[in-house]
Amino acid sequence: MDDKKLLRGLFDRAVETADPMRFIGPNLPAKPKGRLLVVGAGKASARMAEAVEHELGACEGLVITRYGYGRPTQGIEIVEAAHPVPDQSGVDATGRMLELLKGLGADDLVLMLISGGASALLCAPAGEMTLKEKQAVNAALLASGAPIDKMNVLRKHLSRVKGGQLAAAAAPAQVVTLMISDVPGDDPAMIGSGPTVGDNSTVQDAKAIVERWGIDLPESAKAVLFNGFGVIPVGDKRLARVDNRVVAAPAQSLDAAAEMARAEGYRVMILGDDLGGEAREVAAEHASLALSEQSKMKDGDAPQIIMSGGELTVTRRGDGVGGPNAEYALALALALKGATGISAIASDTDGVDGAAEVAGAVIGPDTLGKARAANMDPEDALSRNDAHSFFEAIGDQVVTGPTLTNVNDFRAIIIRPA
Repeated sequence: MDDKKLLRGLFDRAVETADPMRFIGPNLPAKPKGRLLVVGAGKASARMAEAVEHELGACEGLVITRYGYGRPTQGIEIVEAAHPVPDQSGVDATGRMLELLKGLGADDLVLMLISGGASALLCAPAGEMTLKEKQAVNAALLASGAPIDKMNVLRKHLSRVKGGQLAAAAAPAQVVTLMISDVPGDDPAMIGSGPTVGDNSTVQDAKAIVERWGIDLPESAKAVLFNGFGVIPVGDKRLARVDNRVVAAPAQSLDAAAEMARAEGYRVMILGDDLGGEAREVAAEHASLALSEQSKMKDGDAPQIIMSGGELTVTRRGDGVGGPNAEYALALALALKGATGISAIASDTDGVDGAAEVAGAVIGPDTLGKARAANMDPEDALSRNDAHSFFEAIGDQVVTGPTLTNVNDFRAIIIRPA
């Protein structure tokens, strides 16, 4: 099998393993004495809602997903909104969700479906912040290079639903949250900014993040932090009946892809499912590792695949169209300098790398040669954060369309003897 086709097959296996239809049913709670209300948000939330109704039949509820990620449901309303920068549709739907949660009793059950993307899709700015100001904050965060966990701390302190506040709005009802993790370490408090998870971060923590990454806040956001609207602390009685369950995570998808690779005769090295860092810097490290592993190989040795997951970051320096996976792939190709026998893929399992409708890219020994033939300068593209344009020009983008799930980035490097 062609190496690039195999790499795409491994990625597809990772995505398939994270399909909510596979694991929602076994994790559903018992039906309550009172009402069952299903709410949620995220890139996988519509598929999760579809899976719930596949098991239980028509349900009452509302979930918010990304444009193009809707699914057919019987009773649960699906609202599509913007991601990664929120829009009015998300604001309106979040307001309606909060109204649905009012007046619930102790015999009622709220089933919350949360996946990556919920941070932007659940949009209820605190204080006097407007949607336009919230959009500006999100755009600044995305361009800052801050890790996802730091972004989410600030998002929580500028919101009326994050950091346990959505679950608190449902008290005294029982709340069971099913989560698909897209964050390193699978910390429930970080998935979708933890709308059902208590949080002990402080306003001072949020302010420190603003200062460390030079995030320009509007005056209304500064006022929110000054007045300390805050999050729901761990141990708050309003969260006493909340059960948060991570039902799918990156490690499961990596393991499934590794099993497929071994079945094809490859030795597999998994670096971890929670790698972070600047995309181009991690790519340089992985290129060195790949070349080192190749140098140990002899003719006839079985090929090797190095796999990793997690979420890398990009500090925006230019005006190009890019994302962390494409930038990693481009930086990797440059660091490898056309080395024979080494190919790789880097793609986001949600099908969206950065803000582009592209999952990522594949590279091989021919990448730089194809760039020359297409009159593309890879170093210039990297300097301008224009990796998506680069891979589009040479025909090596990975385009999936909506995957209906989100378990973070998937990277794999095939190494053959030189």
